[in-house]
Amino acid sequence: MKKVFYWLLAIVITLAAVIYQRKTGPTYDKKMSIEVNNTNYEVKLVRSIEIGSNTEVKLGIDDKTIQARLFYKQYPSIDDYKSVDFVYKEKPVDSYLMNKVFKITEETGWFAPVPEQPAAGKIQYYFQITDKQGTTSYLKDTPVVIRFKGAVPSSILAPHIFFMFFAMLLGNLAGIMAVFRHNRFKFYTTVTLFTLLVGGMILGPMVQLHAFGEAWAGVPFAWDLTDNKTLVAFIFWILAFVMNRKKERPVYTIVASIVMLIVYSIPHSMYGSQLDPETGEIIQGWIQLLIF
Repeated sequence: MKKVFYWLLAIVITLAAVIYQRKTGPTYDKKMSIEVNNTNYEVKLVRSIEIGSNTEVKLGIDDKTIQARLFYKQYPSIDDYKSVDFVYKEKPVDSYLMNKVFKITEETGWFAPVPEQPAAGKIQYYFQITDKQGTTSYLKDTPVVIRFKGAVPSSILAPHIFFMFFAMLLGNLAGIMAVFRHNRFKFYTTVTLFTLLVGGMILGPMVQLHAFGEAWAGVPFAWDLTDNKTLVAFIFWILAFVMNRKKERPVYTIVASIVMLIVYSIPHSMYGSQLDPETGEIIQGWIQLLIF
């Protein structure tokens, strides 16, 4: 029964961290509520676009009587904003099951194109809506930022996500077992190290290479936060593994588990790699914050 409790607690902690990441990560759609013609709409604003896909910003508003305009420019830059009108569309979307079309749905709303950028290039934008009450600007002071990325093969991306999720689950389990001195904490320390090695240190760089053209942008080559936080977690799990090889030292596993939880609580892709629009070189976001 104790082991079941440990597993359940580890699952709850892991799911809570995953939910937090999805709500705070800078590449997930930004959700906001707006009122148009006395009707509330929940809109999702795109913050990540795959190169070669549909480079549009969508407003999920089913009201043909309004006018909407998008203002955008490269990020980071001191250029003036350019603008383009949103167009109301009912776009056909193919749904697939086992690579066969089985249903046709309609994606309805207002769409505005943005210029495609190279891998790690960014566009920032805000928008205006004119309805019966007048014209309102949204997010002008805190514009949304889109980062463009290359396509990552599902054969790499899917196992990367699985191993990273599984590494956190096992890390939480190992830490909980270490707290209660369960005799299996050493086993799960070893398995956590292995899954983090595969997911973060092998598959992670492969994902980064396809998405942004660089396999590793962390220490000692650069300061990408996503790469560096993975490296920090990996080092702590190496330490926990080594220190528990000949003698039980649960404190090292507990510390590694806490460090991993902190690392996973940092929103994914925050201060990640981005393209310098002037030089064409990929740099790190937090360095840009210091420059601009």
